[in-house]
Amino acid sequence: METSAIQSIKLAIVAATGLSKDALHIYVGLAVFLAAVIVLRKPLRSNVPWLVVVSVAITGEVLDMRDDISSLGYWRWGASLHDILNTLFWPSVLLLLAKFGIFFHTSNDRNA
Repeated sequence: METSAIQSIKLAIVAATGLSKDALHIYVGLAVFLAAVIVLRKPLRSNVPWLVVVSVAITGEVLDMRDDISSLGYWRWGASLHDILNTLFWPSVLLLLAKFGIFFHTSNDRNA
């Protein structure tokens, strides 16, 4: 079994950071969400940054699926689902908190 270039990069990042793959999914999800908020100039309550995270997570898992099928002969869909949930957890929490105004208020909300 030969390791793909993408898997080699992921393993190098794990080795360089000393973090688990699960932790990296969490950090990547948060980083992509916040970067999308900043770059796209959308508020935290917008669905757009969350959808960017969904797209990144699914793209990563499609690449993992291709590698699984190539090296193992089958797709470890449970592991992919686990990774997607890890990636989306905190962006989802931040989105919901912002949508329902629990912690993040606009200046108009404070005056009401």
